[in-house]
Amino acid sequence: MNTMKHSVLSVSRTTGWLTSSGRILPSFLIAGAQRCGTTSLYRALAQHPLLLKPVLHKGVHYFDVAYARGMSWYQGHFPLKVGSALLTRKYGMRPLAFESSPYYLFHPLAGERIARDLPAVKLIVLVRDPVERACSAHAHELARGFETESHFEYAVELEDKRLAGAEQSLRDDPDSIHHSHRHHAYLARGRYAVQLDRLEPLFGRERLLVIDSHDFFAAPERVYDQVLDFLEVPHLGYPEFERHNGRSLPKPVPESLRQTLRDHFEVYDQQLVGWLGGDPSWRR
Repeated sequence: MNTMKHSVLSVSRTTGWLTSSGRILPSFLIAGAQRCGTTSLYRALAQHPLLLKPVLHKGVHYFDVAYARGMSWYQGHFPLKVGSALLTRKYGMRPLAFESSPYYLFHPLAGERIARDLPAVKLIVLVRDPVERACSAHAHELARGFETESHFEYAVELEDKRLAGAEQSLRDDPDSIHHSHRHHAYLARGRYAVQLDRLEPLFGRERLLVIDSHDFFAAPERVYDQVLDFLEVPHLGYPEFERHNGRSLPKPVPESLRQTLRDHFEVYDQQLVGWLGGDPSWRR
């Protein structure tokens, strides 16, 4: 079954590449953060008839780990222009393609690449309690086999050593992949303001929408309306909202460690106020 699925995907990718010039490019990206509800938002938006997801899968990961494959490879993942034209005639508005790759927010080169290759694109970023995000990310990477340290507190202690020189290494060799930078950045990925500040000069605040995922899950209709307004897309009814990719923790995290991490993130959380228009949900 896996072999058959792989063969189908290979044929689909080849077909996409051969017909790439006849396909549309994305108008917006869900750029992160990892374990912050990106899949849930992606699936809600994909139910809108004017928002077109990639043909094969949610995240293409072109601007972070597959950039060497070239723009034709990337464009081959999206719907055909002929289908887009039919939707334009039906709804009186050009549909918008999009994808969701949560590593884009954290990868040091992704923002520059996106700004260069998709100069009018908009970005959506979701954030959540960075302590909970770190715990969830560790459980996620452990379950997928990318993490070998089963104790969260030890993985946190190892992070600085694992990530030492990672950003410079990725800049020095743009086609490289740094395993720990992608899979072991439990605290670094939760310093959201640092990553947003890197994107602001490239896109401007008007093309960046930052969403508190707690607010999305608590009041999905309100946040969905906010996203459609940001994208300038008409409201055509609400989709079915579901929570996807939730994962329980393999073992409880000591409260003392949680408090240490809350203290660590405090200064970064304060810097989010300007992006969210108020305190993040976990600091209210």
